[in-house]
Amino acid sequence: MSFLFNKGQKIKGTVVLMPKNVLDFDTISSIPNGGVAGAFDGLLGTATDLLGHAVDDLTAIFSRQISLKLISATKTDGKGNGKIGKETYVENHLPTLPTLGARQEAFDIHFDYDAEFGIPAAFYLRSYMQTEFFLVSVTLEDVPNHGTIHFVCNSWVYNFKNYKNDRIFFINNVFLPSETPAALLKYRKEELQNLRGDGTGERKEYDRIYDYDVYNDLGNPDRGEKYSRPILGGSSTYPYPRRVRTGRKPTKKDPKSETPPRETYVPRDENFGHLKSSDFLIYGIKSLSQNVLPLFESLIFDLDFTPNEFDSFDEVRELYEGGVKLPTDMLSKISPLPALKEIFRTDGEQTLKFPPPHVIRVSKSAWMTDEEFAREMLAGVNPCVIRRLQEFPPQSTLDATIYGDQNSKVSKQEMETNLDGLTVEQALNGNRLFILDYHDAFMPYLERINKIAKAYATRTFLFLSENGKLKPVAIELSLPHPSGDQYGAVSKVILPASEGVESTIWLLAKAHVIVNDSCYHQLMSHWLNTHAVIEPFAIATNRNLSVLHPISKLLHPHYRDTININGLARQALINAGGIIEQSFLPGPNSIEMSSAVYKNWVFTDQALPADLVKRGLAIQDPSSPYGLNLVIKDYPYAVDGLEIWDAIKTWVQDYVSLYYPSDEAVKKDSELQAWWKEAVERGHEDLKDKPWWPKMQSIEELIQCCSIIIWTASALHAAVNFGQYPYGGYILNRPTLSRRWIPEKGTKDYDEMVKNPQKAYLGTITPKYQTLVDLSVIEILSRHASDEVYLGQRENPNWTSDSRAIQAFNKFGSKLAEIEGKIKERNKDSSLSNRVGPVELPYTLLLPSSTEGLTFRGIPNSISI
Repeated sequence: MSFLFNKGQKIKGTVVLMPKNVLDFDTISSIPNGGVAGAFDGLLGTATDLLGHAVDDLTAIFSRQISLKLISATKTDGKGNGKIGKETYVENHLPTLPTLGARQEAFDIHFDYDAEFGIPAAFYLRSYMQTEFFLVSVTLEDVPNHGTIHFVCNSWVYNFKNYKNDRIFFINNVFLPSETPAALLKYRKEELQNLRGDGTGERKEYDRIYDYDVYNDLGNPDRGEKYSRPILGGSSTYPYPRRVRTGRKPTKKDPKSETPPRETYVPRDENFGHLKSSDFLIYGIKSLSQNVLPLFESLIFDLDFTPNEFDSFDEVRELYEGGVKLPTDMLSKISPLPALKEIFRTDGEQTLKFPPPHVIRVSKSAWMTDEEFAREMLAGVNPCVIRRLQEFPPQSTLDATIYGDQNSKVSKQEMETNLDGLTVEQALNGNRLFILDYHDAFMPYLERINKIAKAYATRTFLFLSENGKLKPVAIELSLPHPSGDQYGAVSKVILPASEGVESTIWLLAKAHVIVNDSCYHQLMSHWLNTHAVIEPFAIATNRNLSVLHPISKLLHPHYRDTININGLARQALINAGGIIEQSFLPGPNSIEMSSAVYKNWVFTDQALPADLVKRGLAIQDPSSPYGLNLVIKDYPYAVDGLEIWDAIKTWVQDYVSLYYPSDEAVKKDSELQAWWKEAVERGHEDLKDKPWWPKMQSIEELIQCCSIIIWTASALHAAVNFGQYPYGGYILNRPTLSRRWIPEKGTKDYDEMVKNPQKAYLGTITPKYQTLVDLSVIEILSRHASDEVYLGQRENPNWTSDSRAIQAFNKFGSKLAEIEGKIKERNKDSSLSNRVGPVELPYTLLLPSSTEGLTFRGIPNSISI
């Protein structure tokens, strides 16, 4: 098509890419035990050599290997489609470009041009290389009648033979479907079809196909009944959000189950294009699962080096202060990846040592107080479950025809012992009674759980004192009736005590509550309510909203790495026999329990104001800030969260208003309507008939839906994730297993509890091996990568060409900085005692910014770990 151009005029371009990462973690993970660290060091040297090649060498590698063909947005080929320019190849390497990021390389390219071609707005790319590379961006300079044009690409590119069509990339402009230049319509639709695929076949590494499937790959029935798991999704019995389809072959014993993978497929562009320490964090989990945990097990069980019981609280603290002494050469066998080097600190000694958790950095015993126990329900790692008690006694929602009477058995007399002279009715009417209620979530599974553990279904009752602090007033511990579920629950009520054997029983009761809370947190508050529910929206966005669509540009940063970390979770964390089943109470029932909770998940209730009202912790008041009055004024998660929520919603409103002048524009947006329909009807198919789904017929609904997605992926996930190690790294504070019921008077266990309360506590909660598993995982999960992108930030300053959107985004960033300052000031206010508590740990989880590492703060844009 050379007739399109006059040879005398050229457009200069710059192509920025990254060569294939030589630190290939598939390669690293296949290296035998003992060779990982050495192999890593060797590969790092190779990478340095590769990126340090002379200019002529890199030019030789990439020259004539990558070609581009520009596509016009203003001139057509006679068939209504944008003109396509001639194939043009990348040229010289530009090693001194000052704006390059780590490991990025830039190359010249020059396109022939004349006025008959018009303004380019897309290009086809073809790679003739045998090895993939990551295309970062393409910039065209001095385009006649236009100026500079940016293409933000961020995509892996393979040899052209792997694709049915050449890869296509678009300008950083935004167009609603109805406003798209006619010359680009064909190409816009073509790229979306490429991303959808045809729903058949097994996905390959180079694929970029987004499709839906049920969770049918958590178990592996071919390994035996022990590893069979129910299929989640596709039935009313086990409803669940959808995951990315991989198309792997079914297992031999169950044709509905998918064969678990050695390496989980995710669409290629979801698989870490940034290639920095986030790779190490994620693959640290894989290394932990495949290499390290078997050695922990060998250390404790096979070698009989140390018993699987802690003897005292001091021995638990030795994990952070002195470390666990290891046999000769044990550390060399572990050979950790860089992500694990922070866990395995040797200081020249054969020790396994963890960093001190924040909760005991000031006081070693304040975690035991009732005040701290209650405060962490408002400012801990799981602050979104507590609710106001609005009826007494609390009623169960379990089906009475199956489970009998499961209503609370706590009496008014027991409650009023600790209500500061008030009656239950007075406390209820004054909005001063609260409950942390895990009864209905655990009771249906207790019979199965207690075949391998000793757990209760718990209800914890709390009273709001005049000083604004919560205090626990009673704990109800319930078990299934020994004669059958239909006979209801057998319950006991434990009241607070500060001395004698009663204080030990009270401490054990609190431990059972926290075990319930830890497991609910990890499986529901964290995994289900953030990771699992967001993935369908990520799939639907990629399938239905073109990169040219304004809502795609709004939401895409909030999906960064989520599909990838979820795929890894299915492979190593939530799979049958995986890390969660090993170290958390429900064991093989874990993800099935989250399915039961998903039955009652409501999308619109994920908005923080709606959530607070639903839990009775806020009362609607149009005259108040955010339209709410908090029932507990000093509720750090809610106070900080409402400011973040409002900033997100204001940003979304400012952005959406740039492109949608009316509700009619929302209704007529074909891509938007297809996106929402598919997210609801396929992504959350098992709940698609629920009446609470927004209909996407108005600007208000669009703002609401986008705000909920962004809040869930950013602030909500930050609130329930990055405090895991700071609070849970001290296993005494947040145990994950319970192995003994509270001893009855007259038994041997009771007598031993009287003699040695610490040993009774340690014998009840998580033992040593599971503690090592738990701490190793949550330390990785609580860390920020060096290349994390936080709320109010974008990876590329040229993410859009719309200066109005940039201005609105800068306003959002300024608001977040203002909120950060206000949170810091609140944490200094001594009258706000719930923000710091007896452990003297300020609530910082919703501070928007952070540095790398274990910081106990920072709101990433997305669920990236």
